[in-house]
Amino acid sequence: MNDEVERIAAIKDPFELLREASGRITTAQREVTELARLRRKVIQDLRDQGMSYADIANAAGLSRGRIFQLRQAGAAPEAAFLGRGRVVILTPLKHEAGNSRPVVAAEDFTAAQRLGELARSLRLDVEHEQIPTDGQVDLNRDNLIVICGPRLSEPVAATLAQDPAIRFERAADGVWTLRDSRADAVYRSGQDQEPPRATDPAYLARLRRPDGKGTLLLFTGIHPPGSLGVVQLLTADLADLYEQAGTEQFSALVEVDYDPATHDPTAARLLTPLYRHEAGG
Repeated sequence: MNDEVERIAAIKDPFELLREASGRITTAQREVTELARLRRKVIQDLRDQGMSYADIANAAGLSRGRIFQLRQAGAAPEAAFLGRGRVVILTPLKHEAGNSRPVVAAEDFTAAQRLGELARSLRLDVEHEQIPTDGQVDLNRDNLIVICGPRLSEPVAATLAQDPAIRFERAADGVWTLRDSRADAVYRSGQDQEPPRATDPAYLARLRRPDGKGTLLLFTGIHPPGSLGVVQLLTADLADLYEQAGTEQFSALVEVDYDPATHDPTAARLLTPLYRHEAGG
């Protein structure tokens, strides 16, 4: 037995032992899932470099059949785009007119649930949390996925402000817009145009945490239907997004068309390239 298992086995209190053993099993299961994903990824990378299963098997000291099995086992490599092991999905609480209790926007709630389903299908554990109405939230945690814009949280606004390619701006009439500084283009929601249209530009990025010790995935529409569209894009094109950006810092805009009655997306596509951010900037 390793030292950690021996430590747990020596616990005299049965309830403490039960808690410690359960926690260790959960951690070990997450480690196994991540190691299987990494193993699957390296086999795929070697295949992409032109090596056959037989070549890989010979170099690794395994049978060709075993290498082929390992290629099929474990989470897909693109799961790392969302996180590793356990992801925490954050959505903001806000006060709505006529409702004394803070609520999550229906579209944000649905986006978080659908994203959770995607993450679980990739063998990730999922937790959901809410950003309180004062917007104060700890973003210095691993594997965070934040569905929130700058209006509802100052820490989120400060994190967004570091993006060197895309930023949120208020137009002269007070509505939020998204500026692509690399293409010198400004995008406005269809809801804020005359006549109104059922389309929304949405923001998707991986940015540095405030403490600089990791990154977080962050997305939001100018209006809530845009967030639903980002989840549709992630669900349909996650492997391609991972191929383009991996787990590095980036930002992009997504064009979302939606049903005006239900706000469900009917189409979601990249509006800009995935702009890779330079390390440290």
